[in-house]
Amino acid sequence: MDTDDIAPPPKKKTHELGQDLSKLSVAELQALIDTLKGEVARVEKVLSDKQSSLSAAEAAFKRR
Repeated sequence: MDTDDIAPPPKKKTHELGQDLSKLSVAELQALIDTLKGEVARVEKVLSDKQSSLSAAEAAFKRR
């Protein structure tokens, strides 16, 4: 089998901070907003989990 016949997987569209948005369509901009909102929610969840862990550790090792 010749590996030249195998197409590489399609690249996933990604956004870079500061990227020129003027070339995106209205639908693409809305999709980007939805994606970014989902990512913000994911980051906030991880942050909340880490803050809870930190608070628990501080409480466990707090000197009295």
